Amino acid sequence: MQSLAFRWSALAAVAVLVLAAAVATWLHRPLPLRLQGQPVVDVVIEPGMSAAEVAESLVASGVDTTAWGLFLWFRLSGQSRALKAGSYELAPGTTPATLLDKLVRGEQAVRRLTLVEGWNVRQVLQAVRTAEYLIDDLPAGDDPVELARHLGLRIAHAEGRFFPDTYVYPKRTPASRVLRQAAAAMEKRLADAWAQRHSGLPLRSPDEALILASIIEKETGREADRPLVAAVFINRLRIGMRLQSDPTVIYGLGEGFDGDLRRRDLVADTAYNTYTRAGLPPTPIAMPGWNSLLAAVQPASSRALYFVARGDGSSAFSHTLEEHHQAVRRYQIGR
Repeated sequence: MQSLAFRWSALAAVAVLVLAAAVATWLHRPLPLRLQGQPVVDVVIEPGMSAAEVAESLVASGVDTTAWGLFLWFRLSGQSRALKAGSYELAPGTTPATLLDKLVRGEQAVRRLTLVEGWNVRQVLQAVRTAEYLIDDLPAGDDPVELARHLGLRIAHAEGRFFPDTYVYPKRTPASRVLRQAAAAMEKRLADAWAQRHSGLPLRSPDEALILASIIEKETGREADRPLVAAVFINRLRIGMRLQSDPTVIYGLGEGFDGDLRRRDLVADTAYNTYTRAGLPPTPIAMPGWNSLLAAVQPASSRALYFVARGDGSSAFSHTLEEHHQAVRRYQIGR
């Protein structure tokens, strides 16, 4: 009798070992995937899904195994309540063990959107609408006022209100969510710059600093020149001299600008023509980066009122109109 009991115990132990070995093998064997011509299987786990529903979603999306097997694995692991909602990519070689780890860690499939310093709203929207796996939930067209309203920004015009940076987002993220993140980043950077401003500036608010920073951004791409360009515009604002900035005129021309700025454009009055109107334009004209924001509130100590491009990316700065004319003859007319 004892011998029979011993045999049954031994058989049970062997069965347990065989089952454990089978489970261990299954956990580390790549899951079969129905790729259907794609490099990965896309899976969306909705918020509030139970472990059983997650397993069913995995199978429906292209994991070619049984939903009950996956569900049982989730339960036995003790982590069935730790599965995170999101958008996932499953590549060939994914095992049940790595699948669970991915879902518990929330390692979603992400993409990147880069907003470039100096871009305007039209360019931002073009990048957003061509970004991979970003859902376009934005208003049609490229009206900055309508865009600001849609995003719920604190200001009425969206131009220049997004901080140029690279933003990471999960697949199938609404575009508005990414732009709100970029707008929040600009608000923070603008506040940081404004807190470091020099005293006595002819700027009444952070918004005016943002407008000036956008002009600086478009006037030069040379980092060392930005505080000097800022000084020229600050000096002009102090004495009531018009800014006479070509980029503001170009912005005012909109899509009608053909790349050639003519004399008639400089005298045609628009809200953005700083040749015909004193002070700052009504809104930013582009997205300034951090260096332009800082230059706007920390201009160089200079009495310069003029600058002209040298043709090598740098600018020549002048205190008087006579010096400026000489620089123009040297660097523009001569060239």
